[in-house]
Amino acid sequence: MKAEIIAVGTELLLGQIANTNAQFLSQKLAEVGIGVYYHTVVGDNADRLYRLIEEAFTRSDLIIFSGGLGPTKDDLTKETVARAVHRPLVHDETALDHIVAYFDRRGIKMTENNRKQALVVEGSKVLPNDHGMAPGMVIEHKGKYLMMLPGPPRELYPMFTTYGLPHLLSLISDQYVVHSKVLRFFGIGESALEEELMDLIDAQSNPTIAPLAKEGEVTLRLTAKAKHISEAEEMIQVIEQKIEGRVGEFIYGYDDDSLESVLVRELIGQKKTVAFAESITGGLVSHMVTSVPGSSAMLKGSIVCYTNDVKHHLLAVPKDILTQAGAVSEETAHILAEEVRLRLGSTYGVSITGEAGPVASEDKPVGLVYIGVADGTQTQVKTFRLSGQRSAIQSRAAKHAIFTMLERIKKGGF
Repeated sequence: MKAEIIAVGTELLLGQIANTNAQFLSQKLAEVGIGVYYHTVVGDNADRLYRLIEEAFTRSDLIIFSGGLGPTKDDLTKETVARAVHRPLVHDETALDHIVAYFDRRGIKMTENNRKQALVVEGSKVLPNDHGMAPGMVIEHKGKYLMMLPGPPRELYPMFTTYGLPHLLSLISDQYVVHSKVLRFFGIGESALEEELMDLIDAQSNPTIAPLAKEGEVTLRLTAKAKHISEAEEMIQVIEQKIEGRVGEFIYGYDDDSLESVLVRELIGQKKTVAFAESITGGLVSHMVTSVPGSSAMLKGSIVCYTNDVKHHLLAVPKDILTQAGAVSEETAHILAEEVRLRLGSTYGVSITGEAGPVASEDKPVGLVYIGVADGTQTQVKTFRLSGQRSAIQSRAAKHAIFTMLERIKKGGF
């Protein structure tokens, strides 16, 4: 079954909102073995939508629409679909009762145009809207299936999951699953990773290997198609072991993991704590870590030591080191890591100091970053030379700090 997703709404074309519905639907369809071949966005224009539907009929077996089911004049999806399949619109009494009750519960007078939302294409399978008013629909037309869903994600997601997807599965006789696993890498670029795995990527068929670079990280999505999920998992495991044998040192997590969530999990599991002394990152590392639920069990605290005065008075960096070696130096990073650990009483102390630019404040190149890790017995400092604009350097420095900490607690050093 070839699927196509058509998002309806001028606000999407204007960039006022992101088309997250298409992403969600593609992921859910892939999980049940339905391949999505086209994503299209069309404005609130009946003629353009009609021509798009006619084109979709020639290339897709399943066409899913999101948006355009509301009460206003520019909500025209079901009217246009009805025209394309040569069927009238009729009131669905169950949907109308639901809409009336929706207004009654809120003590708001229902305007006449809200009745429009209870109109459905004749002969369609109506999908209830448990989180809004406009119902969804599924229509079969000349061997093709058309599904209409509301635009708001808070309505579309549960409607598709609870009603739309189960109905689609009931229509598919030869079911199979498409199962994926994501490997998350840090410390290796996309091109370097691809070079290490080129023969595996060139030979891919089932499972497939899809690399993706994002914000200083690289992911590989391994996807297998099989009759049962256990069979797909076994197929993925074979290729995963080959990948780990070559570049396993750069893998920090899987699927929905993030650098910060892995760090929180590791430290909690070891019953250890950390404190940060942040200069270049200005608290960004601490923000990333505290965004993870449960992080209070492993984060003692942080000191944003952005100025030399704070480095000296709060974290005891000698003035001569700040003057001679500089705030951006291995010596300063070394002392900051040790002092923040002692002063906040944590197992580990991590320091991040560097030059984010765009103009260097010391005689140091923009992008030079030092990250120190201390545990009371050994203090190590790692040097990085990062590229990009100021915000990119800060973001990458924060991620390097977390990954460096992970290297330390997993390997005992870096």
